[in-house]
Amino acid sequence: MASAQEQRRYREVIGRFATGVAIITAEGRDGPGGLTANALCSLSLDPLLLLVCFDNTARTLPMIRDSRRFAVSVLRHDQHELSGVFASKRPEAEKFAAVAHHLEQGVPVLDDALAWLVCDLREEHAGGDHTIGVGAVTAMAHQAGVPLVWYRGDYVTIADERRAEARLPN
Repeated sequence: MASAQEQRRYREVIGRFATGVAIITAEGRDGPGGLTANALCSLSLDPLLLLVCFDNTARTLPMIRDSRRFAVSVLRHDQHELSGVFASKRPEAEKFAAVAHHLEQGVPVLDDALAWLVCDLREEHAGGDHTIGVGAVTAMAHQAGVPLVWYRGDYVTIADERRAEARLPN
């Protein structure tokens, strides 16, 4: 088990890896639920698979397990307050009261998200204090905008969308 000092140091080091911020949602027996996450990535193009890491104590995780479905709404640069709401322990109904959303294939999706994906939960894997979920993408959309970014323990935005000078090999 990692000491508190090792955990802090790990957060400092891994915090140098900038990530996007997303809200993961599911539809439960008592209505929608959601949480904030930045541990997600594209896993496969064939088939279309997405990897998401869920805190084992998250109230949304049992909803995802029961329904076998979830959505990922990628946040825009001006949605940092919304990220905080979904990261909180507020009642689920209160989280959704302040945000426009709709059901897409039976799963709540945030209307003003930069992008969204709906997934069927395909696999789960133990990962320490998190569960690694693999979702098969069944629907997706995006709109123009700038993403919200998590870097060094805080929200930042991309100030310049120019491509880097270096190019990937063909």
